[in-house]
Amino acid sequence: MQQVSFSYLCSMKIGIIVAMDKEFTQLKSILDNTKTERINFKDFVIGMLGEKEIILQQCGIGKVNSAIGAVEMIDNYHPDLIISSGCAGGADSKLEVTQVVVAKECVYHDAYCGDEQQFGQIMGMPARFKTSQEYIDKALSLNEMGGNIPPIHAGLTVSGEWFVNSKEKMQSIIERFPEAMAVDMESCSIAQVCHIYKTPFVSFRVISDIPLKDTNASQYFNFWSKIAEGSFEVTKHFLKTL
Repeated sequence: MQQVSFSYLCSMKIGIIVAMDKEFTQLKSILDNTKTERINFKDFVIGMLGEKEIILQQCGIGKVNSAIGAVEMIDNYHPDLIISSGCAGGADSKLEVTQVVVAKECVYHDAYCGDEQQFGQIMGMPARFKTSQEYIDKALSLNEMGGNIPPIHAGLTVSGEWFVNSKEKMQSIIERFPEAMAVDMESCSIAQVCHIYKTPFVSFRVISDIPLKDTNASQYFNFWSKIAEGSFEVTKHFLKTL
């Protein structure tokens, strides 16, 4: 399928992969001249935000879904940067629910390829997938803006095919990765795809629960709406720094 691009108008092309319905709807609402394209069973919304061309996608849960989405986005639209946003469990008990972690590095917490590799390392890949310091600094600069932007911390995000909902499972992850701040199911797989395709990448994760603190914030009214709102605010304001 031949792609119609706004590239001749834009200063930068940015791919955004989101997890939550509300965040997807909110981000789509701030784009101009939007159109939707379906490629290989994946839907992409393309639009303009000022002089930036945005390619927006809502991927499914887990490493395979997110990797497929990232490959299709890169192969068909060739973004200058991919942003992944969603929610995660908090591994660092100093965090609070609704705060945000920007990944300095990503690693798998459920990968083992033998004693010659570091735990979490895929053979032939780096031990960890690092985020450009430029994007980390831009993300942390949002802390100075206040308003509706939740506090942002920078640290290690670990990913795996496990919904971590117990102290025991979180503790087992921390034993391997004591510096971990956030645990999700997609960041590292998207980071690996971006590494292979030489595409810059940054991950934002809103903390939805902290198993080591027995938080159960999701029981409260409007909780998931607030999580999506926080994620949207971070992504929207981060785009303005680019």
